[in-house]
Amino acid sequence: MNTEELLERLAAIDDSASADRAPARLKSKIYSALVSRLTETGPLLSLEAIRQSGAQLCVFEKVVTALPAGEQIGSTNPCRICHARVLGERLQWAPVFWPGCPYSEFHND
Repeated sequence: MNTEELLERLAAIDDSASADRAPARLKSKIYSALVSRLTETGPLLSLEAIRQSGAQLCVFEKVVTALPAGEQIGSTNPCRICHARVLGERLQWAPVFWPGCPYSEFHND
Protein backbone atom coordinates (compact mmCIF):
# COMPACT_ATOMS: atom_id res chain seq x y z
CA MET A 1 0.00 0.00 0.00
CA ASN A 2 1.43 3.35 -0.97
CA THR A 3 1.13 6.60 0.95
CA GLU A 4 -1.71 7.96 -1.16
CA GLU A 5 -3.85 4.87 -0.60
CA LEU A 6 -3.14 4.98 3.13
CA LEU A 7 -4.17 8.64 3.34
CA GLU A 8 -7.36 7.95 1.39
CA ARG A 9 -8.26 5.13 3.77
CA LEU A 10 -7.61 7.35 6.78
CA ALA A 11 -9.73 10.12 5.29
CA ALA A 12 -12.59 7.67 4.68
CA ILE A 13 -12.73 6.58 8.32
CA ASP A 14 -15.75 8.00 10.15
CA ASP A 15 -14.25 9.81 13.14
CA SER A 16 -17.56 11.10 14.47
CA ALA A 17 -17.79 8.33 17.05
CA SER A 18 -17.06 9.88 20.44
CA ALA A 19 -16.29 6.48 21.98
CA ASP A 20 -12.69 6.92 20.86
CA ARG A 21 -12.25 10.10 22.91
CA ALA A 22 -10.40 10.04 26.19
CA PRO A 23 -12.63 10.16 29.28
CA ALA A 24 -12.83 13.50 31.09
CA ARG A 25 -11.46 11.89 34.27
CA LEU A 26 -8.33 10.82 32.39
CA LYS A 27 -7.89 14.26 30.83
CA SER A 28 -8.21 15.83 34.29
CA LYS A 29 -5.61 13.50 35.80
CA ILE A 30 -3.18 14.12 32.95
CA TYR A 31 -3.64 17.89 33.20
CA SER A 32 -3.03 17.79 36.98
CA ALA A 33 0.10 15.69 36.51
CA LEU A 34 1.47 18.02 33.83
CA VAL A 35 0.89 21.14 35.93
CA SER A 36 2.49 19.43 38.94
CA ARG A 37 5.55 18.60 36.85
CA LEU A 38 5.76 22.22 35.71
CA THR A 39 5.81 23.45 39.32
CA GLU A 40 8.79 21.20 40.07
CA THR A 41 11.03 23.23 37.76
CA GLY A 42 10.01 26.62 39.12
CA PRO A 43 7.06 28.88 39.77
CA LEU A 44 4.22 29.09 37.30
CA LEU A 45 3.32 32.36 35.63
CA SER A 46 1.46 34.69 37.94
CA LEU A 47 -2.29 34.88 37.54
CA GLU A 48 -1.95 38.54 36.59
CA ALA A 49 0.47 37.65 33.78
CA ILE A 50 -1.93 34.98 32.56
CA ARG A 51 -4.85 37.42 32.61
CA GLN A 52 -2.82 40.05 30.75
CA SER A 53 -1.94 37.52 28.05
CA GLY A 54 -5.64 37.25 27.24
CA ALA A 55 -6.33 33.91 28.90
CA GLN A 56 -9.44 33.58 31.00
CA LEU A 57 -9.13 32.95 34.73
CA CYS A 58 -11.62 30.73 36.51
CA VAL A 59 -13.78 32.07 39.33
CA PHE A 60 -11.44 30.75 41.99
CA GLU A 61 -8.38 32.33 40.37
CA LYS A 62 -10.18 35.67 40.20
CA VAL A 63 -10.85 35.46 43.95
CA VAL A 64 -7.20 34.60 44.63
CA THR A 65 -6.02 37.65 42.69
CA ALA A 66 -8.29 39.86 44.81
CA LEU A 67 -6.70 38.69 48.08
CA PRO A 68 -3.96 40.82 49.70
CA ALA A 69 -1.44 37.99 49.21
CA GLY A 70 -2.97 36.98 45.88
CA GLU A 71 0.18 37.44 43.81
CA GLN A 72 2.14 35.10 46.10
CA ILE A 73 -0.64 32.51 46.07
CA GLY A 74 -1.26 32.94 42.34
CA SER A 75 2.30 32.06 41.39
CA THR A 76 1.84 28.64 42.95
CA ASN A 77 -0.78 26.24 41.62
CA PRO A 78 -4.27 27.28 42.77
CA CYS A 79 -5.74 24.21 41.03
CA ARG A 80 -4.10 21.99 43.67
CA ILE A 81 -6.53 23.25 46.32
CA CYS A 82 -9.60 23.72 44.11
CA HIS A 83 -12.50 21.30 44.48
CA ALA A 84 -12.92 21.26 40.69
CA ARG A 85 -9.69 19.27 40.40
CA VAL A 86 -10.85 16.72 42.97
CA LEU A 87 -14.24 16.32 41.28
CA GLY A 88 -12.72 16.32 37.80
CA GLU A 89 -10.31 13.52 38.62
CA ARG A 90 -12.86 11.33 40.38
CA LEU A 91 -16.17 11.77 38.53
CA GLN A 92 -16.82 11.14 34.86
CA TRP A 93 -19.48 13.89 34.67
CA ALA A 94 -18.24 16.32 37.30
CA PRO A 95 -20.57 19.21 38.17
CA VAL A 96 -18.04 21.92 37.28
CA PHE A 97 -19.50 24.61 35.08
CA TRP A 98 -17.61 27.89 35.33
CA PRO A 99 -15.74 29.35 32.36
CA GLY A 100 -11.96 29.43 32.39
CA CYS A 101 -11.60 26.22 34.40
CA PRO A 102 -9.75 23.50 32.46
CA TYR A 103 -11.54 20.78 34.43
CA SER A 104 -14.87 22.28 33.44
CA GLU A 105 -13.80 22.27 29.79
CA PHE A 106 -12.84 18.58 29.98
CA HIS A 107 -16.24 17.65 31.41
CA ASN A 108 -18.32 19.84 29.14
CA ASP A 109 -16.81 18.72 25.80
